[in-house]
Amino acid sequence: MALNKDAGLLKWYPVYTHPRAEKKAYTTLINKGIEAYLPLQKRLKQWSDRKKWVEEPLIKSYIFVRIADNAQAEVLMTKGVARFIYFSGSVAAMPDKQIEELKLLLANSLELEVTEENLQPGEKVKIKAGPLKGLTGEMIAYRSQKQLLLRLESLGCSIIVNVQAALINRF
Repeated sequence: MALNKDAGLLKWYPVYTHPRAEKKAYTTLINKGIEAYLPLQKRLKQWSDRKKWVEEPLIKSYIFVRIADNAQAEVLMTKGVARFIYFSGSVAAMPDKQIEELKLLLANSLELEVTEENLQPGEKVKIKAGPLKGLTGEMIAYRSQKQLLLRLESLGCSIIVNVQAALINRF
């Protein structure tokens, strides 16, 4: 069932999942023909008897779907999906650019940190070279270091990345 027929009407929406159901909900959505994105990050996990690299969701309990408005009910009927995220009384949509920036961050195996702290606005910057070329964000002081911040306002969180100062252009 291909629900996404007219690419011009499609928007990215953050969807809240049941705890630890992100991967199953993502797979089910893909099998339904719904375009979805689950940002995963590799982490080294320590158990009492071994260490193992595992892929974990970057933002716990969230996946992103690219759908037309009339496909929201189909997404909600997917096992593992809890609800859409609302902002100012309506379903929150995310700009395509933010999803592309998330994909760019994760494609480069960088050390990323997701925080829900309400961080002070920083100086607007754009990466001028390197694997993150073209990425825009804010330079902030975080844990005594200059860091790049990518705000995901509709989710109420931010992603913090350590970037060399030489790669940054100020606006």
